[in-house]
Amino acid sequence: MSFSQKLVLWLHVAFVAFTIGPVTLAIMSTPRYIRQRDVRIVRYLNRITFIFALGTLGVLIAGLALASMISMAGKPWVIVSATLFIVALLLIGLILRDQRKAIKALDDAVTEAAVPAAAMVAVADTQDSAGGEPAETHLSPAPDTDTDTDTAIASHVANVERGRIAMMGGVVSLIWLVILVLMVWH
Repeated sequence: MSFSQKLVLWLHVAFVAFTIGPVTLAIMSTPRYIRQRDVRIVRYLNRITFIFALGTLGVLIAGLALASMISMAGKPWVIVSATLFIVALLLIGLILRDQRKAIKALDDAVTEAAVPAAAMVAVADTQDSAGGEPAETHLSPAPDTDTDTDTAIASHVANVERGRIAMMGGVVSLIWLVILVLMVWH
């Protein structure tokens, strides 16, 4: 193996080590923070997923360059690996979409939960007829607002996105594992 081939191989391995792991970790951490309704962390994980997903393109480019340099570009295991890699990138694109949808749903839930004090009305319970106790006062949203339904819908959407991200993240991790086995096997 020539020096340039070794250099491309090391570049390929470095891209794998420094991009595949972080993107997988960011994807797998996202459902936890969606469940905890931590929008700030979910935004951060979305940004990390995007940046490292772009970095994973270096893995594909260096891998294909190395395969052509050592005359293995037409081998079935290289073609299958490249195809699986592209499928993983497409799934990461769907994960990014779902992360953005979850961020929007969580933002909407936070906005809905911050009902202005002006929209709150005092509702007095009726006095107990036997005891003559003072009336209890509770604050509740004005009857014309539908915040409970909107918040439940926003929470449901975030839960749906959380499930999709977890499922597709697992599939992407499995694809990375299959590609690793193909690379080591040959």
